[in-house]
Amino acid sequence: MLRVDKLSTFYGNIQALRDVSIRTRRGNITTIIGANGAGKSTLLRTIVGLERARHGLVIYEDRDITNLKANKIVHSGISLVPQGRQVFGDMTVAENLQLGAYVRRFSQGAETAADLEMVYDLFPVLAERKKQTAGTLSGGEQQMLAVGRALMSRPRLLLLDEPSMGLAPRVIQSIFKTLNELHEQGLTILLVEQDAKIALETADYGYVMKTGKVALEGEAAKLLENEEVKRIYLG
Repeated sequence: MLRVDKLSTFYGNIQALRDVSIRTRRGNITTIIGANGAGKSTLLRTIVGLERARHGLVIYEDRDITNLKANKIVHSGISLVPQGRQVFGDMTVAENLQLGAYVRRFSQGAETAADLEMVYDLFPVLAERKKQTAGTLSGGEQQMLAVGRALMSRPRLLLLDEPSMGLAPRVIQSIFKTLNELHEQGLTILLVEQDAKIALETADYGYVMKTGKVALEGEAAKLLENEEVKRIYLG
């Protein structure tokens, strides 16, 4: 579904990605783990057009989307849940979700209403707080809102950047339970996550990044048993 080939991205003269190649199979959860500064977030941002690749290719559903504008990439069926949630704090929950459907602004209003109900079914707390401003939500509720907003564009590939960051263990379990439900419904997911244990327990396939490169890859279950991964990332 998604193929990244020898991708290199720079911030000025600093190279953040070094010939990174990954694959995401349709219907799978693929995870990327690694320490801070490994290039995980830069990879997602380059895939969705928020950073420009200097070299390499991003192929999505057999189409070259390398360095397309971000809005065109969302139109193509990819949506990103960014690190740190980045909800619009002065807007209500419902308004944040409706913004997620902006790329479908020419579709029927009934479709948007149905998608809102889908999100509210996934995250009932958002239905309870739909008139509340997003800035007053807890961190976990804001993460649910960020996921829900991404789903409003009806993506076929959902990218998530550190969804567990700053959240209590109980909330993390709830978020990942929802991701598994979405996966069971057929959504393809590419997950960047520092919590290597929960990421590898959730995913089908995984990549380990170090200093802008892919250092290791394999089936997630096998990476969980890899001695180097255990020593460095699982304690």
